[in-house]
This record gives sequence, structure tokens and C-alpha cells, in this order.
Amino acid sequence: MLTVGVDVGGTSVRAGVVDPEGGVIDSATAATPKSDEALEATIASCVTELANRHDVSAVGLALAGFIDADRGLVRFAPHLSWRDAPVADRMHKRLGVPVVVEHDANAAALAERRYGAAAGASTVVFVALGTGIGGALLLDGALFRGAFGVAPEFGHVRVVPDGRPCECGKRGCWERYCSGTALATTALEMLADPDATTSVLHREAARDPGRITGQRVAAAARDGDRLARRAVADMGRWLGEGLSLIADVFDPELVVIGGGVSVSAPLFLDEAREHYARIVTGAGNRPLARIRTAQLGSAAAVVGAAELAREAVLTGGAAR
Repeated sequence: MLTVGVDVGGTSVRAGVVDPEGGVIDSATAATPKSDEALEATIASCVTELANRHDVSAVGLALAGFIDADRGLVRFAPHLSWRDAPVADRMHKRLGVPVVVEHDANAAALAERRYGAAAGASTVVFVALGTGIGGALLLDGALFRGAFGVAPEFGHVRVVPDGRPCECGKRGCWERYCSGTALATTALEMLADPDATTSVLHREAARDPGRITGQRVAAAARDGDRLARRAVADMGRWLGEGLSLIADVFDPELVVIGGGVSVSAPLFLDEAREHYARIVTGAGNRPLARIRTAQLGSAAAVVGAAELAREAVLTGGAAR
């Protein structure tokens, strides 16, 4: 059975045909439109392009947002136009095959459990570091979605009362200190120090502060820039801080770090591990979770969504 997984992001739609072994054998991409109608037409176009070349049995959509427990209704997606939208039914009518919708971090976590860094693990926390923080939780190898389908929102756990403002409306959320966006914010704050003029980022920020992105700070850190290295180390400490909170609540055996920022993990993961081990409750007197980086990279959400679509067909849990 071949299924299609679609990673519906704020800037691009990426679709892939996935075989039962988790291999992506064909793909299609398009820019993400702003309206419901245009977005659904674009997804349908990508899937149809692939279905014209392969015998596709079902489709899974992965996106950042609140999905209901039946995985058909998109309640809210901060970077997409859908609001209380019955997306699975709409796409089923367009495509004529079963459709299921899932949070992108859940889809990626499932893919890592089946085919990647979390293979064989039972209690797993997946932390997706990107523009913000996405999260997923596997208990006894199964996804935990909460009573209403929106768990877990690790990125919006408040770690600094009255801290940096967050797009969610709160202040001091974890993702405002530990993400690609947070890395850029920290670097810009450090650049306000009079002693920061020797940093290559100082000259760039003077010309255009918008050039200071998380990717740029990480690149400067790899090149040895001291200020960039301090900013990355600060993010590593905040990663360890958040992981200690997660460990206190869920006591996982494994934490998998994914998302776009994870490609820079060699710069900050040791710092995160050390900080986590130092401040977790019972430090020195309890087993610690293993912390690994994801193996499937940008394909994880596509593979996981396709796998969930395959499961839904077999169990009758998809829109038909």
C-alpha cells in the first residue's frame, strides 16, 4: 500500500509518496497560499500529481496547529488560514481517497519511532526546534494527544514570568528562549553590549538587523565568532532547562531533538545535556533520559503523515 504524506507548512507544501518501509519514492512541492480554498487546491494538485504516477491509497496531512481528537478538524493553525475547518472531509471530497490530519510534530515523532532515532523506545519525548518549538509524546510507543487532541504544547510552557512576548499571547514561553527565532533575539540583545563590536554580527546588524537570523548566528558560531557562540550556548542552557521540566513530568527514556535547528545540534547539545543533568529533580540519584538528534530530517513529517494515513485505512479511522 502506497500512501501520500503532506507537510503543510507556512511557506511551502511538501508531498511525498511513502512505501510501507518508510521510504519516500516520489515528491512534489508548492508554495503555501493564504486562503482556505487556494490552500486546499494546492494540496490537491500536489497529491494528484503524485497519484497520476503511483497507485495511492490514502493521504495524511501534517501541520502545526490544534487538531481534534478524530484527526479531521483543524481548530487553529497559526501559520495557515484554517479555523475550525473540516479539512479531512474537504480533502477527501477533492481527492476521493481516505484522508487523515495530524500535528506535524506528532507525525515526525511517529516516523522517528518507526524508522529513525526512537526505534524500539517506549516512552519518548520529541522536541522540534524551528521557528518555535513543536512537541510530541509517545507513551508505550503510542502517540498521546490529550483529551481534545492538542497535547503537548511544550513550546508554550512559561519559563520566565513576564519574559519575552510570544505570538501565543503569553510572555516568557520556552520557545522564546530556545528556538531559531530565540537564537536571533538573544544575539541581538547581546549585540547591544558595547564590547560586542568585534563580532561579525555587529557589522551586519548595523546595516540590517533583519539579517540576524537563527541560521546566521549558528553559521557565525561554527566560524568561531565569540558572541555567536555565547548566544548558542545560552540556547543550549535553555534547552536543558526545558528538558528538565519535561523529565520531571514524564520521566522519558529518550528525548529526540528534531526540527530545522537540530542540524546545528553539535553546537549546543552537549551544553543542553549537561544543564539538564545538573538541574533535573533528583540529579545524581536517578536515571537520565538519553538525548539524541532525529535521523529522518525534513522528511519526518511526510513519512509520519503517510504512515498515519496507512494505519487509518486499516482501522477505518480516516475520512472516507
